[in-house]
Amino acid sequence: MVQRVSRGTEGEKILNKRKVREVVKYLVRWKRFTAKHDSWEKEEDLKNAKKKVIAKFKEKLNVKVRR
Repeated sequence: MVQRVSRGTEGEKILNKRKVREVVKYLVRWKRFTAKHDSWEKEEDLKNAKKKVIAKFKEKLNVKVRR
């Protein structure tokens, strides 16, 4: 069983996004943790995440869509 990353831990990057029943969630890679600790987090739970990290992910998505 994977332990939950403690609140207040800083996200390194956003890996993916999904929407389930109108709830947006992001797959987060946490700083100083391995991929086994990646977790799906609700958008509102990431309010303390740096806007830069989410913006970078959205920019990456837009580039993929344009190709």
